[in-house]
Amino acid sequence: MRSCCCAHASPHSRSYRDAIFGSIVTLLAALVAGTAAPQPAQTLIAVGDIASCKSTADEATGQLVAKLPGVVATLGDIAYERGTVNEFAQCYDPVWGTFKGRTRPAPGNHEYGSRGAAPYFAYFGARAGPSGTGYYSYDLGAWHIVALNSNCDLVGGCGAGSPQDTWLRDDLRRSRAKCTLAYWHHPRFSSGPHGNDPNLITLWQALYVAGAEIVLSGHDHDYERFRPQTPDGVLDRARGIQEFVVGTGGRSLFPFTVLAANSAVRDDNTYGVLRLKLAPGRYSFRFLPVLGTFTDSGSGVCH
Repeated sequence: MRSCCCAHASPHSRSYRDAIFGSIVTLLAALVAGTAAPQPAQTLIAVGDIASCKSTADEATGQLVAKLPGVVATLGDIAYERGTVNEFAQCYDPVWGTFKGRTRPAPGNHEYGSRGAAPYFAYFGARAGPSGTGYYSYDLGAWHIVALNSNCDLVGGCGAGSPQDTWLRDDLRRSRAKCTLAYWHHPRFSSGPHGNDPNLITLWQALYVAGAEIVLSGHDHDYERFRPQTPDGVLDRARGIQEFVVGTGGRSLFPFTVLAANSAVRDDNTYGVLRLKLAPGRYSFRFLPVLGTFTDSGSGVCH
């Protein structure tokens, strides 16, 4: 009868030691991956309706921003009155140009006072997105940021199937970020004189379906924060998008004319900027005034 001998690795054998060493390396790698430090919070400074050679408030807000770290999101109507080469050079650049390198703009209607907003695109270059479209995206820490062009009639529309809508849905589909923030000039909802803008419902719908957290706008020269809403303006605390109108950059201030549904906080007497701290899975915000006592702050978690 043929005998059978089953070999077992000796605790002193090389194969045994290699197996143990490999297991330890695998365990340590798993522990390191599980305890890796989360990405630090990133700062986004946002405001629109900014620079005019007829005002000095834009210089005050610019000096405030210059002291704050972070990316600067300008929410349109950046250089009054028509966004000309001279207005960018003489009214915007002397103060706000000092942090041009960290500014990521969105165009307003006053930029299109010059044909095709050409001086705007020339001034900011690649940071303004493709010339002629003005919409683009970037990542800021753990967040995905989308800058859109709400001058819908001038960029092929904002409705379903428009070039911007198609681009936005593709961009959101490719993003792997848990948290998303978007900004553009005209507010979807507002208690200011311009009121709600129905032209933006399709873009809001795309962001809502993708689980976006925040939309920032300007256009009305005031500060307003809304409770989380659906594209149709229905309160939705579970999945709604929180909108901020921050048209307090320095050009002038507008009084409120109506009380829009789901408006939570309003102020039409204070110039200032909105500072957002964007951390993995959460955010906090604070309105920083140039002068006065008005402020607004809070926090939230990502969907």
